[in-house]
Amino acid sequence: MRILIVSDIHANLVAFETVLRNAGDFDRIWCLGDIVGYGPEPNTCVEKLRAFDPICVAGNHDWAVLDKLDLEEFNPDARRAAIWTRDQLDVQNLDWLHSLPEQLPTQAERFTLTHGSPRYPIWEYVLTPAVARINFDFFDTHVCLIGHTHVPVLYRYHPDDHSATAETLPEDIPVTLESDRMMINPGSVGQPRDGDARAAFAILDLDEMMLTHHRVEYNIVATQLKMAEAKLPARLITRLSYGW
Repeated sequence: MRILIVSDIHANLVAFETVLRNAGDFDRIWCLGDIVGYGPEPNTCVEKLRAFDPICVAGNHDWAVLDKLDLEEFNPDARRAAIWTRDQLDVQNLDWLHSLPEQLPTQAERFTLTHGSPRYPIWEYVLTPAVARINFDFFDTHVCLIGHTHVPVLYRYHPDDHSATAETLPEDIPVTLESDRMMINPGSVGQPRDGDARAAFAILDLDEMMLTHHRVEYNIVATQLKMAEAKLPARLITRLSYGW
């Protein structure tokens, strides 16, 4: 069974469609949240994702448009984009976002899916091995898949000294999942923040228990023009060119 893992689409339809075209054959999509926010095509992104009957969890920007988070917690650009997104979304898409859980075990409880972290599924950023180490105590599965930071990374747990280390998630090189417990972030489809503007995703081969991280170039200018037409914040438009 082949799983397409995506996270942080952020209403960037051009990037999402490019990922779908380049992912090859897959049996299911697992989505780690933040389908909307920032980008110019929230309805179409939600509808396209829903068409695949995905296994999906909620992200902080999904909650923001639902009034489940205080928008004062967001920076001004993110807040403005969330309000704009809320006004655009159809009722059925809002209802679907409302239905998303904060966290899910899946595949015979071998994997946990969450947006931020197992400890605080919506908000916490896992950016260091120290934070990852704490979070290994908050899930029981072999692997936890996370998003939120928009940065691809693999955190590995070492039971001998109860520590965690961070590794760069290699591009196009399969990672074996049968040994150590791990937390893995596949990066962002719609708004990368690791200095690489290409859309990020991962393919999980459940039969071989191998995960492969991929990057793909997409038409950034097309998304930027749509954002400008929607009068979304200039900083959000510019950052797509630089992957930050």
